[in-house]
Amino acid sequence: MEDRSLIERLARHLAAADPDAWPTRVEDAASILALIKEPDTAMRAAGDGDTWRAMIDAALRDRWSISHSPIHGDGPAGSDEEGEISLPSDAVGHDRADWIHLHHGEKDA
Repeated sequence: MEDRSLIERLARHLAAADPDAWPTRVEDAASILALIKEPDTAMRAAGDGDTWRAMIDAALRDRWSISHSPIHGDGPAGSDEEGEISLPSDAVGHDRADWIHLHHGEKDA
């Protein structure tokens, strides 16, 4: 079995009806991952929520390398991790971390 990233595996699953079109489903996969980034009650009871969020952030960062690889072209422009703000292709630099906004709590003013 190939070692594909979570976001690619999810995109391929979403494109099951048209397997060659999986790169067009990367943003849909990212949206799903963003939805599950915050663990629910059962998930928090089973394990560490901070680790889960860090893992989802890592999977979301992979969308940059997948959708902008030479094999797949420039791909869609995309959106923020919650899918609320459209990001044109020039809004994000070549640093994969630009796709993720990490919030580790509010700092006291």
